Amino acid sequence: MVQYSDCQMTLKINILVGTMTGTAQLVAQELELAWDDGEVEVETLLMDKLDSTVFAREGVFLICTSTYGQGDVPDNARPLYEDLQTTRPDLSQLRYGVFGLGDRTYAETFNFGGQRFDELLTELGGRRIGERVRHDASSGVLPEEMASEWGEEWLKLARQAAGQAA
Repeated sequence: MVQYSDCQMTLKINILVGTMTGTAQLVAQELELAWDDGEVEVETLLMDKLDSTVFAREGVFLICTSTYGQGDVPDNARPLYEDLQTTRPDLSQLRYGVFGLGDRTYAETFNFGGQRFDELLTELGGRRIGERVRHDASSGVLPEEMASEWGEEWLKLARQAAGQAA
């Protein structure tokens, strides 16, 4: 006999934030407010002091990160990024999305923070949900506005991915 009480009805989303100025954190907070409704449980975590074990958490993940310097991940994201490079965990069960923030006036390194995480997570076996977002600060569109529009569709895809992962 099938036990339906074992079925998880709540989608859990972990938003990991890499930021220097707080803009990526504002985007994450906007998404958390839009998504966290009882059927979706969202937890936003700054990447400060996180390591690769964060990916053992239940649910899907959204990497929300800016780009800093010469196309680097933000300072608070560096320990997590470097730990992933060093420990190389098997992330084949990981389903994740990426919301990258950058400025196209830095054409050579535009949105590399999000791209670096995306490439590394894929290399470690993770499967991205949807397309990687590449917000452009010089576009005149506020990143939290773009996140609100994009977030509705990504949430649908995340629900599907969570169902497939179960």
